This record gives sequence, C-alpha cells and structure tokens, in this order.
Amino acid sequence: MSINKKNSDYLTSDLNNPKRESLRSGFGQGLLKVGQINPNVFALCADLTESTQMHLFKESFPERFVEIGIAEQNLVTVASGIAAMGKIPFVSSYAAFSPGRNWEQIRTTICLNDRPVKIVGSHSGISVGPDGATHQMLEDIALMRVLPNMVVIAPGDSVEALKATLMMSLDSRPNYIRLAREATPVIFEEEMPFKIGQAYTLLEGQDISLITTGTMTYHALRAAQELFKKGIDAEVVHVPTIKPLDEETILKSLKKTKIAITVEEGQMNAGFGSSICELASEKYPVPILRLGIKDRFGESGQPDQLLERFGLTYTNIIKQTISFINLTKKA
Repeated sequence: MSINKKNSDYLTSDLNNPKRESLRSGFGQGLLKVGQINPNVFALCADLTESTQMHLFKESFPERFVEIGIAEQNLVTVASGIAAMGKIPFVSSYAAFSPGRNWEQIRTTICLNDRPVKIVGSHSGISVGPDGATHQMLEDIALMRVLPNMVVIAPGDSVEALKATLMMSLDSRPNYIRLAREATPVIFEEEMPFKIGQAYTLLEGQDISLITTGTMTYHALRAAQELFKKGIDAEVVHVPTIKPLDEETILKSLKKTKIAITVEEGQMNAGFGSSICELASEKYPVPILRLGIKDRFGESGQPDQLLERFGLTYTNIIKQTISFINLTKKA
C-alpha cells in the first residue's frame, strides 16, 4: 500500500489503540479560541450548555452568551437577527432538535437571507447510545445539504472538530457541523490541515476507494490496514465537508480505482453516500456501494454495540469490500 506523505503523516501512529476524545469537546475548545480571537463571535444555546460544551465560552465571555432555553425555533431566529447586525453567532443543541425541530426557521431566516449563523448539531448518529431513537439524529445530513447556501461539515475527530470551528468563524456562509456525543478515536495529529471544502486522501490505493465522512473515517482506515494484508489495496478518502464537495479529489480517486464504497453514520437516503453517487453519476459513473443506516430508526444500546448492529465497524467494511469487489468482477 503506497502512502500519501502529505496527509498520512498527520495520522496517529497507532490506529489500533488510539486515544479517545469526543468531537463536542473539540468544538468547545475551538469555540473558546474563536471567542478569544474575535469579539464579534456570540454563542447561543437551548438549555444544553454543558452537553454541547458551550460552557467554556459562557464562562469566559458571559456578555456574549445567550441562554435561549428549550425553544429551538427561537434559537436560530434570534441568531439570524444577531448575524444581521454583523455578529457571528454559533448556536448549539442536540441535532435531533436543531436542525430536527427548527428546520423551517433555519431555511427561512438563515439560508434564505444567507446569514452566517453557525449551527452545531451535537449527539448525532447512533453512537448517542442508550438515549435511543428519539435522540439519535440520522437524517441531519440529508436535511442540511438540501438547503441553498448551507455548508455541511462532519469532522473525523476532536482535532478536526476544533479546526473546523475555527474555520467556520471565518466563513461568510451559513454552516452546519455535526458532532458525536461519545469519545471517539483521535486519528489526526494536531498539525493536520483543515479547509472547508477540502477532502483528504489519507491512504493511497489502487483496488477500491473507501470514501468516508465523520467518525467513520477511523473504521475505514482500520479496514484498509486489514484489507492490505488480504491483498486488497484500498484508498481512503476522508470528506469532512459534505457540502460543498471537493469534486476534484473524489473524482481523482474514482478514476484511479473505478469502484467505491461510501461509509456514514446516518441515513443513506439523501445522505453523504447519495452525494457521492450524484457526483459520480454525472461526471464519472462507477459501481458504488453505500454503507450506513438503511431506512430505519436507531435503537437503545451502547455505542459500540450499535455500530456493530448497524454494520458500521471496520470488520463489516472489510467484509462488504471483499464481497463488493467479487460482485463487480462477475458483472
């Protein structure tokens, strides 16, 4: 397996036993830094300040923090007004509530007016765990990427979540970032670059492209390691910005391997994998298999148990990769 030195040098040296930290922790640290840098940054929350890690900002800049309470529609509407006054508001809640409960207000008051509100959807995906289906937001990628003007970001770990928060504060568009609740593997070194709209080829390969987003990139990397031992040279493309897509990087990989698997911790219908299929169908059609949640709700359980149950572990990626390669060879 050939290595892309530009990006792979930023990967942790031990993918088999990485340290773990929650993405929301990276966001909280990033928001604090943004607040220190830019006095125009404001933070608003819907009664979940510590859960979304906004308390660090609140404690340091109470005059720039607004507790809205359990009123998610009001949360984003107030933020749109603050943005109209030249400020940069970050709003946070569980993704099940924002954008789950206030999508229409996001559409009309933020996106239609192209206000630079930064929407933070925490506790996304099935890894929320025991809270169950009501709190496991799986549809947010589909909901947010359909909105005109909206940028959609799914960082791979806490390091990237921090960097994404910094870059969001500099972006003039509405932004949405989805964060996991539980501590997940830290795959990047502190020096790993991040740019909104940029995808990263982390491992180069010839046989198949594993195109992933969010915390699923860790599982894709683990799968690629094991697949190489089995004689399959997999390329791993990490796509932290789901919208706008880095078409150049993704198409370059598809043209090399001519076969791909997408992996996401969310609904496949209209989700991340769908965006890759849309791109490929229009510009370079190749066989693509999507892995994710297949038209069902989540359920209660421990995060690792749920990832196994829904087929989102590296072991299942290995199994599906081998099967898909064999299937396409027969076609």
